[in-house]
Amino acid sequence: MDRELYGRDALLHGLAPRLIGLPPEGYQQTPTEAFAGGRDDLPVAVLTGGRGMGKTVVLKQLRTNYRGRTPVALIDCEHPDFAAIPSSHPRAPFWSPVTEALSVLGEQLGPAVRGAGAVEFPRLAAGLMAIASTGWDPNNRQQVHDEALRLGMLVESGSRLKSLSRGWLVKITAKFAALWTGAPPGLDVIVETTVESLLEDLFDRGQRAAANWYGQYPGAGGQAKRGLNLMALQFHRERDSDARALAERHLVGALRADLRAAYQGMGRLRRVGRPLVLLDNVQAPLGRRLLEPVLRDRAAGRPDQVVFIAALRGYDHPALRSAERCALPQVTHTTPWTRGTEVASGALVVELTALGPEHVRQMLGREDPAMRTPPLLARSVHRLTGGRPLGVALLTKAAGQAVQLAGPTVPVAEGPEHLTPGSLLSRPVLLREDEPGRPTVTELLQQLVDPARLDRLAVLAAAHGTADAEQLAAARLDHDGGRAGVLPMRDLLTGEYWPVAPDHFIGDPFLRTLLLHRLRHPDGEATTTSERWREVQETMRDLCAETAPRRLHHELALGRTENAVTYLRDTFGVSSAADWLDELRFIASAPYFADHDDRRAVALGRTDAEQVTPDGIDRIFHLRIRRLLYCVWQLTDLLALPDEGLAEKMGDELGQLSGLHPTGNEVLWHASRNWPTAVREWRGLDRSASDLGGNAL
Repeated sequence: MDRELYGRDALLHGLAPRLIGLPPEGYQQTPTEAFAGGRDDLPVAVLTGGRGMGKTVVLKQLRTNYRGRTPVALIDCEHPDFAAIPSSHPRAPFWSPVTEALSVLGEQLGPAVRGAGAVEFPRLAAGLMAIASTGWDPNNRQQVHDEALRLGMLVESGSRLKSLSRGWLVKITAKFAALWTGAPPGLDVIVETTVESLLEDLFDRGQRAAANWYGQYPGAGGQAKRGLNLMALQFHRERDSDARALAERHLVGALRADLRAAYQGMGRLRRVGRPLVLLDNVQAPLGRRLLEPVLRDRAAGRPDQVVFIAALRGYDHPALRSAERCALPQVTHTTPWTRGTEVASGALVVELTALGPEHVRQMLGREDPAMRTPPLLARSVHRLTGGRPLGVALLTKAAGQAVQLAGPTVPVAEGPEHLTPGSLLSRPVLLREDEPGRPTVTELLQQLVDPARLDRLAVLAAAHGTADAEQLAAARLDHDGGRAGVLPMRDLLTGEYWPVAPDHFIGDPFLRTLLLHRLRHPDGEATTTSERWREVQETMRDLCAETAPRRLHHELALGRTENAVTYLRDTFGVSSAADWLDELRFIASAPYFADHDDRRAVALGRTDAEQVTPDGIDRIFHLRIRRLLYCVWQLTDLLALPDEGLAEKMGDELGQLSGLHPTGNEVLWHASRNWPTAVREWRGLDRSASDLGGNAL
């Protein structure tokens, strides 16, 4: 999804241009930073954040900004292309995620950029072809031809080395034919023949000098031929070993050495920015296998010209414990990085911060320039998403498309298409012109949650903690792992860096709301309701039978309110005022997905006349409790728009109740003043909002 980025200027217009040496647009060079270790001693920038924080979008934007202006490549370390291949696959003997990734990086970095030449990768091509020969059948000319030609793509199409490769293929297959005189040749012979032919028949004098780089391989004794032979054979024979890791590290070094050579001498590449390598999802094993050699070589005093910017899902990684850390705004004008003694100190970890309310207003304004959406919608979207960029982007786009669909004469904010965060979740959002739009909640969950775990997590979203999640799973997920599947789900959430909360199994309010929406409306549309919603809520109600607030929370989710009103009425004056307010808040945090929202009418007393009060109960007091419950229920609902009339009503009801509590007059009086203020300031009704003097933000 192409979109203008907000809240990422510190990276796009600050850190990245300083490292690369080019601004996001234009060709006037930006001064590159020289660090304490020397002008070429660069940090590896690692962007951190949970799902939906915009890491991938930032990397794609950087690629867009610099493509055609400086060598640039982007790969996703979790892409299926880098997953393991079957042992029966023809390329299995010489394939690894690292060799595949390096091949792809070379292809992307090679093409010519404006005002400069192309980049050739003789070192990388030599190493990959030497390793590839360990899987060649000398009697199968087509296999040799296809694989060597594929690796020849590491050089820009039409270049001198590429044009020579076809002639070399004829020579190498002829040499293999001469070897096949009865018994098949041994692996050592095949590799040695390939390497010898590479150095003598394909590489000219200049390229051979580049290949001599392999003389540095451990045990090579300065001989390129021996170094290539050793690397290929160790890679083939010692999978998942230190020897293979050494071979892969040398190949990563070959890529960097080729890029460094392209910028030396009088080459025109000196006129453009540094080459840019973008790595997404480096928390995958491939990410570490690509970045660790860079960090180790740079720590050992072997710098290079390459700018590495990586994205890490999460906020920490054991391999980065000694890295410099900062929040995104800190890199706007400077790069707070100095190399230390640890290898990982070569990394600069930059945490991507959430978007602020002003960013959300700007994004909604871009989608709805006529400002026909409700005035409070932008802040409500921010409250729901917590500023998570993916959520903000999709919800604001859905709102803009709803306005366009309504037409220029219908006042969306007042008519039947009244927009709230809740209604936006069910509205279709069109992301690609050639595909029909899907409900916004469906698009969000598709990108935030593994589809294989989605239904299970939707059920567990109704649970409050691990213990009752296990009981819920035993009752409702027996076909899907049951109780035994709960701890893996908890570990999944932890591994994905979703926050925890004491009263909910799914700690993040945004994710929990999306999952509960799916539980209620499996296809994402509000017009369809799942029977499973009722079953899960009733199961949780029964599991929480001994804990009144939790039981009543689930009754409220089912639309049954009278028991909650009765409980709050009967415990008023028995519990301390602070505890009573805590229970009120918790009960009223129940999700609300009814087809028609009548909570405002109840909260404002418009249905009081219809209510039948139990015999012997103070009718005025009973209705006051009922109105207050409905006020809090709607005002704390992330899917509803705040309502000034309800905020005032809530304060009035609390003020009236304060004079009735035997010991909690002051607590309730402060809540009557601070809770409406908290709503207006977009703060939650937590305990700080009802504490004495409660001005805490």
